[in-house]
Amino acid sequence: MSDSFDTRYRAIASRDERYDGVFFTAVRTTGIYCRPSCPARTPRAENVRFFDTAAAAQAAGFRACRRCRPDATPGSSAWDVRADRVARALRLIHAGALDDAGVGALAARLAVSPRHLHREMLAEVGVGPLALARTRRAQTARLLLEATALPATEIAFVAGYGSVRQFNTHIREAYGCAPGALRARRPAAADDSGELALRLAVRRPYDARGLLAFLATRAVPGIEACDGSTYRRSLRLAHGTALVAVTPDGDGGYAQLRLRLGDLRDLGAAVAACRRLFDMDADPQAVAGVLALDPALAPLVAARPGLRVPGHVDGFELAVRAVLGQQVTVQGARTLAARLVARLGAPLERQVDGLTHLFPTSAAIAGDALSGLGLTGGRIRALHALANAVVEGRLQLDAGADRAATRHALLALPGFGAWTADYIAMRALGDPDAMPLTDLGLRNALRLLCLPDDPRSLQARAESWRPWRAYAALHLWAHLAAATPRPASTARRSPSCPPVPMAPPSPRPPAR
Repeated sequence: MSDSFDTRYRAIASRDERYDGVFFTAVRTTGIYCRPSCPARTPRAENVRFFDTAAAAQAAGFRACRRCRPDATPGSSAWDVRADRVARALRLIHAGALDDAGVGALAARLAVSPRHLHREMLAEVGVGPLALARTRRAQTARLLLEATALPATEIAFVAGYGSVRQFNTHIREAYGCAPGALRARRPAAADDSGELALRLAVRRPYDARGLLAFLATRAVPGIEACDGSTYRRSLRLAHGTALVAVTPDGDGGYAQLRLRLGDLRDLGAAVAACRRLFDMDADPQAVAGVLALDPALAPLVAARPGLRVPGHVDGFELAVRAVLGQQVTVQGARTLAARLVARLGAPLERQVDGLTHLFPTSAAIAGDALSGLGLTGGRIRALHALANAVVEGRLQLDAGADRAATRHALLALPGFGAWTADYIAMRALGDPDAMPLTDLGLRNALRLLCLPDDPRSLQARAESWRPWRAYAALHLWAHLAAATPRPASTARRSPSCPPVPMAPPSPRPPAR
């Protein structure tokens, strides 16, 4: 991040929560690091050091403030914008890539040696991958201490520590107290029934209603349910299954997460999946600052502050659902997905709130004829090609994927065009700049705005929306869905439409 010392100091002096997670403030005289919005007294400038990550602050010997809990802040969206190797490594680590595998496996995934990866991350982030994994391990331990009644010895091994002594030492270094002191902060909502209750921080504004509405209309019976305030679903994780329920509170800046895990070692991965699905690490101020420069988008941005791009809990599942959604209605895609789940999804041992199955694996889809589901021959071939590519390791669909290479690989599969590849990039790969330029809904939304609706005109105008074109697409879709005077399919340009100027060319501000 390129903000100057003075800019960052002004942010902490004003307790600006927009910078929470973007950088961290360490105070030499206390040995503590905080989030920028910490309510404690502002330290003198000569006693302050700034770090881009919590891991870098901890590696420098600072411990987390127990008042503002900086390790619980949303992550920085700057790394989501970037597609380089360090950004990919960070996304993979945050998703749990080092929970079970070592740095060697991570480096191999990124086609580089462990030593070279360490050098690159040290130069960019201030710490290597092991330090980042260590911070993540401490965060998992803190969550378990605060949300469960598990013995500390069991938490130590569940969180990934090699010994209880290592666990105790690291918790003292990270939080400045013994594990028992963190347990004393255990909220009343935590119980011993096996269900965990957590609060996940999000940046405000947060359009929880719009996100829940998007997920509700696409919820696949058997694996998902949404009642308008809470979203529930089943998850397949590295060590077992999970049932999660997310209730976002847009005004409070938090989402309530309740989950039942088959194996507590999956806690970090489950939390990461929910954060990804609900786009909790987005920076709505940065997005709005770019999109609102376009006179056509400015009213849309003002009407839906904090609009998010729904992510995914599994990239392969999202890609399958994108194929099922080709040239059919949302309801039609749901019906096809429900049939696929009923046929090939593994049934849950414990079925709760209408959640009965897990989404089918790539191996299950690759090995089934897929007949009798109402799928066309072309769609069956596309699903088989996708599943086989994943099974054989030729295609990886997660936030750590090489976005350009993945798009190229998708377009090489039968039945995959630009729309499908771009939609997968937007939601499965987490690319905030991906946009399906040929989408019919976007064209209809442009007509409602009295703008040229051909893909070439959209591409030209969307240049000023970078690097947040995915959010622009969601704003246009939301605008179309809210338009009630006439059906979108029959909308036509009207001679009475006032002219809307092109967005003025301007240098793009750096993403925070």
